[in-house]
Amino acid sequence: MNLLTLITEDIAELLIKIIEFTFARQKILTQNITNYRNPGFIPKDLEVDEFCNLLNAAISEHIQNQRLVFCDTRNIKFNINGGLQATSLVDESARQLLEEDQDEYIESQINKLFENSLNQRVAAELLRQKQGTTTIDYRTIAYCDH
Repeated sequence: MNLLTLITEDIAELLIKIIEFTFARQKILTQNITNYRNPGFIPKDLEVDEFCNLLNAAISEHIQNQRLVFCDTRNIKFNINGGLQATSLVDESARQLLEEDQDEYIESQINKLFENSLNQRVAAELLRQKQGTTTIDYRTIAYCDH
């Protein structure tokens, strides 16, 4: 396998992780909008910065060692099949905003949902453009936990 093929496959795997993460986050943000009037409701979100740091670390490992390594973090786990599990956490700033101004809260959640959807669509389109030209070789992808 040449380096260009490896890079292309690793890019596809990164795009898949972005799609999986944004899909999970979309569900949570949608619930935040749907359920905000329910008594006792507490808004949640995924750790976006943690996910970005994880991807940055995977890209750095790829640059240095020509392999893609996804390491588990506190809230994001990878299983051996390549699946991603992200734990939702209470979104304290959203909870405070919900208590202070429901209209502002809804606008904030819609903006997060829009940004998340945009990230998902871009990743999906890039992956779609690569379909048929690459297959992912999971032997070049490593998973670890800390």
